[in-house]
Amino acid sequence: MSSTAIGSTPTGITPTPFKQHPQTWRAVISSSIGNALEWFDVLIYSAMAVTIAKLFFPTENQTVSLLITFATFGVSFFMRPLGAVVIGAYSDRVGRKSALTLSILLMMIGTLMIAIMPTYTQIGLWAPAGIVIARLLQGFSAGGEFGSSTAFLVEHAPHRRGFFSSWQVASQGLSIVLAALFGAILSSQLSTEQLESWGWRLPFIFGLLIGPAGYYIRQSLEESPEFAQADATGTPLRDIMTSQKMRLLIGSGSVVMATVSVYLVVYMPTYAVKQLGMTSTASFSATILAGVIMLLFSPVVGQLSDKYGRIPFMLSSSVLFVLLSYPLFSWLSLNPSFVNLLLVQGVIGLLMTMYFASMPALLSDIFPVQTRGTGMSLSYNIAVMIFGGFAGMTITWLIAVTDNKLAVTFYVIGGAMLSVIATLAARYKLRLR
Repeated sequence: MSSTAIGSTPTGITPTPFKQHPQTWRAVISSSIGNALEWFDVLIYSAMAVTIAKLFFPTENQTVSLLITFATFGVSFFMRPLGAVVIGAYSDRVGRKSALTLSILLMMIGTLMIAIMPTYTQIGLWAPAGIVIARLLQGFSAGGEFGSSTAFLVEHAPHRRGFFSSWQVASQGLSIVLAALFGAILSSQLSTEQLESWGWRLPFIFGLLIGPAGYYIRQSLEESPEFAQADATGTPLRDIMTSQKMRLLIGSGSVVMATVSVYLVVYMPTYAVKQLGMTSTASFSATILAGVIMLLFSPVVGQLSDKYGRIPFMLSSSVLFVLLSYPLFSWLSLNPSFVNLLLVQGVIGLLMTMYFASMPALLSDIFPVQTRGTGMSLSYNIAVMIFGGFAGMTITWLIAVTDNKLAVTFYVIGGAMLSVIATLAARYKLRLR
């Protein structure tokens, strides 16, 4: 398949001016709300990991409890590829709107289950089992969310794919800010007893308030114009597995650094408390900076990627992660202060945004409209399953096994090197820019 077939125009040729669809900004809002809810659920579970470990997975060893909690967090990611296939294919056959409505409904059910779940002391083993089921449901729904919502966005504005798809990333930045704010406020204003009794449930209840608005908006949207004009009679999964396997591999590799960087930010509060001896309030407050950077600068990077291409930003970010990760964490471990943690989170936030805000548009360039929902969902969730779902557990295990708090950088550098290879393959194999 030629590079022309993967997008609306041949690579490197300026597209013909395209009139913006009147529902484009409504599409941005509806997609961003669902994406924000998905990531808020993921982030707040990680932010509350220490408390959830004590309430639902109690053991005599705190490290074991934390590992089990992160493992439960990771198990849900095994459902993501299944959700990507089912909901992604549904979006390619029936429509983006129907898939988006289904995914946000399933997300709300999973969040509700966690918000009201009795603890281990109240119902015994049913408590951790219930948390696992809720996380599996959230993983399934999230599996189809990113691909379907991003396809929905870029198909409303194919002439500005980078800018409009970057709002997906900006919404994740907002989720990081909100999750970190909840973590900072709850840890500073509530006692340990209050937090463990009822306080940890508040952010999940807040997440439930987001869902109905997104569900209503999504139901009232029209189908994306590019999908409405496309031939949807094929079998998306079969087409990808028979003729687009290389695109799937490159797409998955392109998502790795975005996943690694986000989950590094998510893990930092746990790292700062457990490895650096800092307070929860300080560690959550520093995380807010990374989220603000992601929120504010993602549309800027997306806009620039429409002009200069996606790969320069992604490649530069990956290389800088390889070069800077170990020195940054080494310096932070020797000088563990709030200001230094703030600086490190700021650098991570900038590099993360450079990469992540360019990535959704690159994925949309890789796959044609007939398989875009399935292809983007699978690429995204294969990478997220492997490099995101077990990030916290992997980092905690690496640090414990090596007895080296800098082992966190091994995970980051490895992911960055894989993304360097993937972005170069996208450039020279698929002729994307």
